[in-house]
Amino acid sequence: MERRLFGTNGIRGVVNQDLTSEFVVKMGLAIGTFFNGGQLLIGCDGRTSSQLFKEAMISGLVSTGCSVHDVGCAPTPAIQFLTKHFELDGSVTITASHNPPEYNGIKVNSSDGIEIPREDEVKIEQNYFNETFRQVPWNLLGKVYERKHVLNIYLDAIKRHVDVGAIKKEHYRVVVDPGNGVGTITTPYLLRELGCEVITINSNLDGRFPSRLPEPALENLKDLASTVKAVKADMGVAHDGDADRSIFCDETGTLHWGDKSGAIIQKYILKTHPGATIVTPVSSSKLVEDIAERYGGKIVWTKVGSIIVSRKMLEVGSIFSYEENGGIFYAPHLPVRDGGISAALMLEIMAKTGKTLSQLVNELPKYYAVKAKIKCSNDLKPKVLDRLLEETSKYERLTLDGVKLFIDNGSILIRPSGTEPIFRVFSEAKTEAKAKSLSEFGMKLVRDLIKKSQ
Repeated sequence: MERRLFGTNGIRGVVNQDLTSEFVVKMGLAIGTFFNGGQLLIGCDGRTSSQLFKEAMISGLVSTGCSVHDVGCAPTPAIQFLTKHFELDGSVTITASHNPPEYNGIKVNSSDGIEIPREDEVKIEQNYFNETFRQVPWNLLGKVYERKHVLNIYLDAIKRHVDVGAIKKEHYRVVVDPGNGVGTITTPYLLRELGCEVITINSNLDGRFPSRLPEPALENLKDLASTVKAVKADMGVAHDGDADRSIFCDETGTLHWGDKSGAIIQKYILKTHPGATIVTPVSSSKLVEDIAERYGGKIVWTKVGSIIVSRKMLEVGSIFSYEENGGIFYAPHLPVRDGGISAALMLEIMAKTGKTLSQLVNELPKYYAVKAKIKCSNDLKPKVLDRLLEETSKYERLTLDGVKLFIDNGSILIRPSGTEPIFRVFSEAKTEAKAKSLSEFGMKLVRDLIKKSQ
């Protein structure tokens, strides 16, 4: 069996169980050997273990002769943008993104700011497992540079891609919920610079995530919804732990999955770029197809995973992509998911159309979605997936990533998570009752297959 360290979005694990300081130093050696003495950026999120692992990673990188530019605590998309901006050879981010607080992780980016493709992950994994490390003599060790006060460079870049004047004229009131993550040091400042009155909740940086879990799932965002209604805000926006995703709340206090916010931006972009190619993973709603058909866009489907989406965008020259989890990729800025640019784009659309967020949502075709998950150990996932493929062969389906079944004008996507020991079950239909029914069917199917595989 292939030995793997990287999942769908970097390396993830429980602190001092899967991820130890010794492991991270060794990964630093493997990554530094891959970059062969290059100039690398490094940054981290605000988790309790991130500073520890950042220093461990720096030790490994420096011992291979790589010089490190340390930007400290920063959102993942800011680290990616700054990698390209400073024309460095690559970068490393210490983050577990949306995972619970006991987790941490490692993401590795190329010189273009996009996470490295699978073939480069394999080279790093081979370095790690074979212990073929480049370790240089004392006089050739890499240097460490502190890059302070660089987040303004990232924020200024976002502002160049939206009509700041149009947004400022509206004087929007926005509630920002960074969920105690690193979005707290960027998004409130960005929106104030766009002329918004910003009200923050859960905005103290705290790696224990005491206010809510770092995943911006709708059930975790009740405080955002109630605050938007209480202060009569025009919009609310919530991030995950590393601020590369955004979930929006309209002025009525209604929360919306990323399919709806993504479709709003997709529609806006296709109106100004007719015929544009939209890349999206199989987990996305049929909304993406409906909008593309109506406004003349082309859809390219991919497996789930932001790396896969970003690399496919480069390959096909796509201007825009989105994921159902709130990931927005805007290539004129950088083809990676970015919670800051998505918030700015949504405000521009509201300002340019003169419509509220709820009006923009209500203009979309209506679908109902149910998102569920069930625990499954990583070692059982391949067995369960094999059985799933056998059990569902009679249905119309896609098997690009897990299994997506098309039943009674609805769909169920069942796939193993690449970042957590779970199976995800996403169902969608034209009625809420049908979506729930499909979800129950999918959950029972997975539950039974897990039992059979044990």
